[in-house]
Order: sequence, then structure tokens, then C-alpha cells
Amino acid sequence: MSEDEISSLRAAAHPLRLRMLSLLTGSAMSAAEVARELDITHANASYHLRQLHDVGLLVVESEERIRGGVAKRYRYDMTRDATASPDGLAGEVRAMSSELLRRFEQHRPGKGTFTDAELWVAPETWDEVVATLAHASHLLHEQAQRPRTEGTIPVNLTVAAFRMTEQQGDKPDEKEQS
Repeated sequence: MSEDEISSLRAAAHPLRLRMLSLLTGSAMSAAEVARELDITHANASYHLRQLHDVGLLVVESEERIRGGVAKRYRYDMTRDATASPDGLAGEVRAMSSELLRRFEQHRPGKGTFTDAELWVAPETWDEVVATLAHASHLLHEQAQRPRTEGTIPVNLTVAAFRMTEQQGDKPDEKEQS
């Protein structure tokens, strides 16, 4: 894994930064806007936005002159290369888990689905599942709006779908098959 990939994963492996990435999917926002939305200080928002920008997870969509200064408006760059080794993703998975617990406390009864599975399936089935999840993720990201936009609702989608390695004892013993 390259040093850039490691830096990118470390930057994203922070619960506040994951929230920022989600927030900046719907629209470009300045540090002041992010700070207000997440109820953090402007300095804290600026620091974390710079960290995410420096590793290429955010792009500067525009700049505005405000009170003699320049306010950058950041947007999450969903097109970045998300391939990484499993070891490098461990921090991001921990941050996702923490963020999922926070979001779950805000879940509302009604439409939604929860699933957890460790299964053996045909490769064709797995390919179809991965394609469906990728489509759902891209659809949500493409349709994301600025927080509290009239006619929108807050939702969560946390997906960790991956092929696993075979462990000792995963395959039936030949004696058991006969």
C-alpha cells in the first residue's frame, strides 16, 4: 500500500471526518457552514476539512470573498479510488462502526432494513449483490441534498460488503461428504 493510500485511510478513519464526508456529498459547504451543521467550532471544522482535502478526499468547488478573507467551499470527491488493502481499512471500519452506532440512536421506526450475514454463495450471486449495492450507494450520493432541504429526509446507508478468505474448518471434511 502506498504512503498516499495510508494517509487517505487515516484521514477518513475518524468519526467526525466521516460525518463531514457524508455532509459534503449533498452540496459544497464552507468550514463555517460545516461547523454550524455539526455543532463544532469553526477552527475544528477548518482543521478536519484541510486534513480531508490534503489527502484528496475533498475538492474545493469554489471560493468566496467574505469579510476580507476567502472561504473555500468543499465537496466530497466520491470518484476517488477506494481500493485498499484490508489491513489499511481497519481504522476506517472502526470509524464506520462508531458512526453507525451514533446514527442508529437516531433511527426511526418504519421503512428500512437491517442485515448481517456471513454466507457462502455462488460467485454470480455475489457479483449481483455487489452491483446492486454499488448502484444503491451511487444513487443516494447522486441524489443527496443539502441538509434540511425542503422535501428531504435524513437517511443512513452503511455498507461493508466484501469477499472473505477461507479459514481452517470452512470447508466440509471429505469424510463428512461421503
